[in-house]
Formats: sequence, structure tokens, C-alpha cells
Amino acid sequence: MQPLSNQTLSSLQGKVTLPDYRLQARQPGIGMVHLGPGAFFRGHQAWYTEQALKQGGDWGICAVSMRSGEVAKALNPQDGLYTLVELDSEIRYQVIGAVQKVLVAAEQYAEVLAQLSAAETRFVTLTITEKGYCLNAAGELDLQHPEIRQDLKRQTQPITAIGLLVTALQARYQAGEAPFCAISCDNLTDNGHKLKRALIRFAQEWDPVFASWLQSMKSPCTMVDSITPATDDALRQQVANELGLADAWPIKRESFLQWVIEDDLPAERPDWQSAGVIFAADVSAFEKAKLRLLNAPHSTLAYLGCLLGYETVSDAMQDDTLVALIKRMIAEDLMPSFRAPAELDAGQYSADILQRFQNPAIRHLLAQIAWDGSQKLPMRLLPAVRDNLASGSSIRYLALAVAAWCRFICLRQQSTVPLVDPLAEQLLAVAASCTGDATADVARFLRLSAVFGRDLATEPRFVEALTEAYQHLTDGVVSALSHYTGVA
Repeated sequence: MQPLSNQTLSSLQGKVTLPDYRLQARQPGIGMVHLGPGAFFRGHQAWYTEQALKQGGDWGICAVSMRSGEVAKALNPQDGLYTLVELDSEIRYQVIGAVQKVLVAAEQYAEVLAQLSAAETRFVTLTITEKGYCLNAAGELDLQHPEIRQDLKRQTQPITAIGLLVTALQARYQAGEAPFCAISCDNLTDNGHKLKRALIRFAQEWDPVFASWLQSMKSPCTMVDSITPATDDALRQQVANELGLADAWPIKRESFLQWVIEDDLPAERPDWQSAGVIFAADVSAFEKAKLRLLNAPHSTLAYLGCLLGYETVSDAMQDDTLVALIKRMIAEDLMPSFRAPAELDAGQYSADILQRFQNPAIRHLLAQIAWDGSQKLPMRLLPAVRDNLASGSSIRYLALAVAAWCRFICLRQQSTVPLVDPLAEQLLAVAASCTGDATADVARFLRLSAVFGRDLATEPRFVEALTEAYQHLTDGVVSALSHYTGVA
């Protein structure tokens, strides 16, 4: 079977959505460099840029992997082309042409540095995961990080993204070029500002004057969202059957995607807005909306769904009583807990999220969502509890969600399935001491100050609501859901 490439692209006309500009021999330049060419980038930022290219412009992407050469080996022989499969009630196929080439920094450092330093490179986007920023607990650059310390010495080529970008920015500074716009697309709160501070802090160790010049660099905050499952051989075969061509690394994602960017970009930019990007004055408001309307119901589904014996989110969404409970939680506890940004229709956003949860083509395991609950509850559920306590709003369903997490920990303690959580040992010890007495068991969990802080353990409304919910779940999960929803 022939591989997907510029030469074979025309054979797909009429079969799938194509990058028409390539068929017209219009090869975009490279106005963007992206660090971290994984599936999420190729299904998200590259897709948005693909739509912008269809409107015109010259915004091709050079994708850069810091160390692994696997993506380069797969996509370069295909001229950067790959297939995006949208998983929904109707499966859609699209060939993406926005990526012009893939480089590996560890092997092609000079070429990567030249591309980052080039005047035509206006944007650098990143999906390098939170650990790739080498930040400390305060969210600042960790100067004691061993790889940062190595890069600061300048004895070898940079091995961190921060070191690489500062090296390129210094080259631009010395050449009289303006800094590029750096856009973090990782799930990191205040991501753009943290990235800029990290770059400046690193630069200060080399040259304070250069570091001062970096203050002019734009690095907007963003919020990104879309589920992008891993590629497997079944997907490769599915794409081969559909295209009649071999694609070494197709990707798949749900049809929903979201990209919110702080409105602090250069005037000359890709036409991302025509593809649905939201430019907002305050990205943090969107982050809060996502935490309250997506992450909180997601975790609630995970813990209650696991207690009911369901395997995936879509399985749990077939339970009418559980869905009714999630809807009540959203309406009575979550919607009143925050103010939605002006650019967001919170009701429609929430409805879209519930529809995403029902998608049977996305096998999102409840047990996996339930991982690391000690880290997720303080971000996803407890801030809404605190806000509603302060305003006098309902915490009834939030308390049930927290109680479900407690019961989930007890279930893991009694089973052979391991508990995946940084505090697993401590949590399992608490669960081992639980007797089923709701008042005593809840008091044991609330002593976990790393999760609940010191305020909630002595907040009468929360303690009462949590104890009541815990008791109902102990008596039976099905009957508890009926009690909280009125659905028999």
C-alpha cells in the first residue's frame, strides 16, 4: 500500500477532507514552531492552524520534539501529512497539512535553533506537559532543577525547552529581531505568565540586559480542551481501509475542542478566530468554568460510577438516575458557584459537556479519572464548596461527590485493585480504620489537611452535609442516588 504523501494526496479527492492548498502546490512558509508534537497538538493547535490556512496566509508549522524521533520518523516521509479521525456519532476523516516538517532537537539542534531564530518565525507554541517547564512548587523556574542547572552552564546544547527557547531568543536579540510570541498550550494554570517568568528568570542568569529586553515578549495565557486518545494499530488499519493509503501515525479525537487565548497577541496572526478560537480578556474565568462545569461533574461521575460498577464515562451516562443527579449538581451547586465570562454561554457549554460524556466512541475509563483524587478534589470540588459556603448556596451535591470519593477509597482498601494517588499509603490507612460509622469515618477523612485544609474540617454545614451523604452511600449507592434525585 502506498504511503500518504504530497504525491498520493490527489487520490483522496472526494473521499475525505483535504488540505486543498497543497493540491494547488501552495506550500506554506514556516511562521510557527511547536515544541511537543504529540497527538493533542496535532488534533488541536495544528487543526486550528489548518483551518486558518484554508482562509489564506502563510502559517505553516515546524514541529520540534525535544528528544524522541518517533514522530519525525513517521511524518517526515509523509511530507508532514497525517489523518485526523473525529470520533462522534458520525466518524469524520480529515488530512491535516499544516505541519511542514518535524525536527528532533537532540539530533538536529543547529537546524532547530536556526528555525526558532529566523525572522519569519512569529509564534512558538508548546505542549510539553507541566513538568517540561521545570517549575518549583511556587510556580517559578526551579534553578536547582538538574537539567536547568546543566543548561545554565552552556557547556552543551540545551536539553530543556526553557534553555532552548532562551538560547533562541538571545540569538534574536543579538540579531536585532523582535522576540517571538510564546504560547503555552499545557493544562497549567496561568500558563503563559508562568512561561514568560521562567524564560526571563533563566535569562537573568546569563545577561540582565537581555532579560530586560524579554519583558516585551508576548506570552498570553490559554485554556485548551479536547479528548485525544492514543493511536493504536486498530486506528492505523481503520485509516488505511478508509483512505487506501498507509498513514504511519494518524490520530483520533472527539469532535469537541476548545481553545481560549488571552487577547494579547500580535496583530499579525493566523486566522484562528474563524476556526472558533476565543480571544478573551480573562482566561482564568474560562479555567474556572472548565473546573466547575467539566472537571467537577467528571470526577463525580468517576467516583459514583465506580461505586456502581461502571467501567467508562459513556457507560455511566446510560444510568438515568446518575445523569439526573449530575444535572442537579450542575444547576443547584455548580452554576451558582461562579460567574461565567461574558464570552461563554455557560448553559450551552454545560450541555455540550454532558453530550461529550455520552459519546460511546470515546472509551474514557472511570477508574483512570478517579486517579490522584487527593490532588484533584482541592482543584475541582472543594473550591466550589468554599465559595458556596461563603455565599450561602447549596453544597448538597458537592458533599455527595466528596463522600463518594471517601467511599471509593474504602472500596480500594478492601479490594486487590491498587489505589493510584500520591497519598495512597495515607489514604488507605485512613480507610483501613473506617468502621462504617459515618460520623467517625468522616472525621478521619477530614483530618487529611493536605486535601481539606484546616477550614473545612470545622465547618458545621460541610461536616453535616458530608456525614449525611456518606451515611446514605454506606447504606447503598442506588438508594442514595434515589434519595438525592427523587428518582426511584
